[in-house]
Amino acid sequence: MKITGVYSAQDPAGVLLHGWCERLLDEVRPLHDWCFHEVGGRLIHAERVDRGLDTELVVFLSRHTSKNPVPQLTVHPTGNVGEAVLGGECDRVAPCPPGFMQAVLRGLAALAPNGYRVSFERTHHGPTDLETPSCFVEIGSGPVQWADPAAGESVARAVLSASPDPAAVPLLALGGTQYAARQTAIALTTRGAPGHIIRTDDLGHIDGPMLGRLVAASGAVAAYIDRKAVPRIESDRLVSLLSGAVGLPVVGEGDLAGLGLLPWNDYAALLVLAETVACGAAVRVGALEACPDPVPVVIGALLLAEALRADEPGLVAGLAALPVALLVASGRPLPIMLTREGLAEQIIHDLITLCVKTITGNQQTAVVGDRLTIRRERFDPIKASALGVPPGALYGRLQRGEPVVIDGLEIRPEMVRSPCATEVFVEGLERYL
Repeated sequence: MKITGVYSAQDPAGVLLHGWCERLLDEVRPLHDWCFHEVGGRLIHAERVDRGLDTELVVFLSRHTSKNPVPQLTVHPTGNVGEAVLGGECDRVAPCPPGFMQAVLRGLAALAPNGYRVSFERTHHGPTDLETPSCFVEIGSGPVQWADPAAGESVARAVLSASPDPAAVPLLALGGTQYAARQTAIALTTRGAPGHIIRTDDLGHIDGPMLGRLVAASGAVAAYIDRKAVPRIESDRLVSLLSGAVGLPVVGEGDLAGLGLLPWNDYAALLVLAETVACGAAVRVGALEACPDPVPVVIGALLLAEALRADEPGLVAGLAALPVALLVASGRPLPIMLTREGLAEQIIHDLITLCVKTITGNQQTAVVGDRLTIRRERFDPIKASALGVPPGALYGRLQRGEPVVIDGLEIRPEMVRSPCATEVFVEGLERYL
């Protein structure tokens, strides 16, 4: 890929970064073909600068200015949602490279000098009249940092060595503040690669056409909404717009963290099927590495519930090792899961086996034909009342296994328990033992 680093002769940070990039080219030996272009004015006004360049990507090497000049390294796309305060046109955004921005951010996080904060910034200034994907990479936030050789070297190494992850998932990111904390964390810890990032205060400017421009400029295949920073009514409006105007799914941090090695197109197919079979459930990819032809598989709800009761951490770990996508509601897996069509029969067998072995390995059980009987003791309020324990908080302590004292008499948990049994029907049970 041909990349052009554009800097301004007026910008001390840009001049510093250009110098370091030239100095490090032979040492770093970047994968991409780099060249550099100097402009005379401010970069935020460098409209159409890409037209005369033989390049596939423009990286603006720049300074970052803040009222609070703390040491900071930032990455962001260009454009304006709403009015144009710092160059460019209002309600116009330029194309950006989410995967490259993510790669640079990760490089900055690894190489930043001590004391420097690393983050994305929201989309907030020009130039906007660009046809080539571009992004700003900046040193901030004051004259001391703009002249810092350690910062210059770190940023130069990060941009020259940046190589986008081919499995990165381009996102349109909505909500948050200037420094996009959650979007930064997503890019550093998951395959999610935010493109344009729109702060909460600017979301009111987004309608169907603006949303379409943002999606196209980001190359987004999904949207992320920072729900902790966006009011519920606005979040609902955005979800409706995303679904109707551009047909884009909304993913959360858990979805991105649980994507595993699965290709995005396969994951998108899982999302569609999940909405059909368990509307509102979250999708958590286990050991699936490919699933172009997903189908649902179902096991007994009582069987799964009893296995979770017996050893939830162990069962969840076992499920994660299987080539299935879990459907999760209220934090717990549902008895309907998704897998590849050709694996469905084997997966049903493996799921039942895992549940049965989890139950029998952790509880007192008996098997008669196709019935698995689970024997346990449970808190008996009748026994507790007979021993003088009043209903309320003391019941809770006894249920948690804590003794209580009533009129000088210690009541131990085993004194207020009675045996009980639960039967689970599993057709062909002996095959799973």
